[in-house]
Amino acid sequence: MSGTLYICSTPIGNMEDITLRALRVFKEVDLIAAEDTRTAKKLLNHYEINTPVTSYHEHNEKNKAPKIIELLLEGRNIALISEAGTPGISDPGYELIREAVNHGIKITVIPGPSALISGLVVSGLPMDRFAFEGFLPRKRSQRRQILENLKNEPRTLIFYESPHRLEETLEDMKEIFNDRRAVLARELTKIYEEILRGNLGELLAAVREKGARGEYVLVVEGAKEQDQTGEIEEWQFLGVKEHVKLLVKKGYTKAEAVKEAARLRGLPKGDVYKYVTEDELNEENSN
Repeated sequence: MSGTLYICSTPIGNMEDITLRALRVFKEVDLIAAEDTRTAKKLLNHYEINTPVTSYHEHNEKNKAPKIIELLLEGRNIALISEAGTPGISDPGYELIREAVNHGIKITVIPGPSALISGLVVSGLPMDRFAFEGFLPRKRSQRRQILENLKNEPRTLIFYESPHRLEETLEDMKEIFNDRRAVLARELTKIYEEILRGNLGELLAAVREKGARGEYVLVVEGAKEQDQTGEIEEWQFLGVKEHVKLLVKKGYTKAEAVKEAARLRGLPKGDVYKYVTEDELNEENSN
């Protein structure tokens, strides 16, 4: 009878972000296959776990996967971990998981931290529908081609980016996506966690001024209707209050106008209603 492959999520920064189940599995398995053995041993030593660790990373993935599969077929239980977060998400793991599936080996997941989900939920951008693109190509022409292909994507977009290419990536995005809202997150869950919000131009200016350090999660607002058609609507030159008034003139009820303005601007309906209501109260008080 074959063993079980446990796909285990590990902290993306804060050592406390590890589940009790993961710690139990680490103690019970015969072997832990880790992307970075130094990071793995630091985590295991912190929790006084002495399970043997073997390296499994992008440079030995194709050669090491068959050996791990052989151990699993012999009945060994093995935990797979990446340097941080969830294995297989822009980290090694796919080759091993695919081979385990092909050999009928039991696979189970120990859920936990993921930088892409953490970056998305803290961004404040729509999260009901999103697309994860991982790291964009290093070559600028290839990167720009992918961004051009995503230009009309309405879902919130999530990318990973290194500090060395962040400025160039933001430059390309600003040119191709225009000045959409975006969020840069780094050092998530750590003491010096930093989250920058603004449009792409503002984030680009901030990176040019402060520089870039560490790996980033970059969350970008999806395309709106005017982005997809290339047309500039009249409301884009108006403030929120004037936008609502324009819609009312076009035959919308006030409630319908608030809902439509919120949809077009990508804002919460409650925020638009509150803004318009406060302005009306201020006008009444001034009179």
